[in-house]
Amino acid sequence: MPEKNIGKQERTMKGRAFPFLPLNIREGKPRTHGVTEIRGPYYAPMGKRYLEDVLETMGDYIDILKFAGGSFSLMPRKAVMELTDLCHRFEVKVDTGGFIEHVLTLGSKAVEEYIEECKRLAFDIVEISSGFISVPADDLLRLTEKVRKAGLKPKVEVGIQFGAGGASTVEELEAEGTGDPEWAIQRAKRYLDAGAHMIMVESEGITESVRTWRTDVISKFIRELGLEKTMFEAADPDVFRWYIKNYGPEVNLFVDHSQIVQIECLRSGIWGTKDVWGRVLTYKG
Repeated sequence: MPEKNIGKQERTMKGRAFPFLPLNIREGKPRTHGVTEIRGPYYAPMGKRYLEDVLETMGDYIDILKFAGGSFSLMPRKAVMELTDLCHRFEVKVDTGGFIEHVLTLGSKAVEEYIEECKRLAFDIVEISSGFISVPADDLLRLTEKVRKAGLKPKVEVGIQFGAGGASTVEELEAEGTGDPEWAIQRAKRYLDAGAHMIMVESEGITESVRTWRTDVISKFIRELGLEKTMFEAADPDVFRWYIKNYGPEVNLFVDHSQIVQIECLRSGIWGTKDVWGRVLTYKG
């Protein structure tokens, strides 16, 4: 851990309640590992007062706020700007979520305007996903480069399940079939070479909407890509507990904003179910 980040983390700990109770030492923001991304407006509306409460209480542990389902396109521009500005006050980056899948169906001009509007509204990260649509890998590479050249961070979503991202049933996804993990990993490597900020691994077909978790796929992604550039969707307590239990508190995870306290209790080593109680530790010797 860089020395300046240790110092920042120590200052944060001095300001918290019950400072005499030790926590696992975690890298301070901006973090390169142990990143927690939370879902913003989607299952519930989120305005600036609601978000401010979340950030004032748990902002030290939140790295990215992710919009979902294109929710920002339903909101007044002023409200979107208030949310992005508030996030930046707390050193939280703002992610578009995978809405570009919808924009891609509207043509290249819409994509250009979408990227420009993301810049104007002070987004930091543009997620590039294709769970519902079939797009050539080379096209997504060009889109990754376009986002990067626009001064935004491209985060590319990959997975093994076609039709992912829409809360489909197990039966519907089984009918679609799953893809080859090796092919997904090779594409992820190409996206990273093209300047992708991070790879988001879609949970459908792996830990969501499946009868048995594909933990073998997870291990392949981590073995080939490492932890730092890989984020896993884990918006289920059993799932994010499994990731932290097996890969430690420095795995990058995406959860719902309602789960931020629960996941940070696990990362910090202060609480958990009996299988992780007192077993999640860091050592910064």
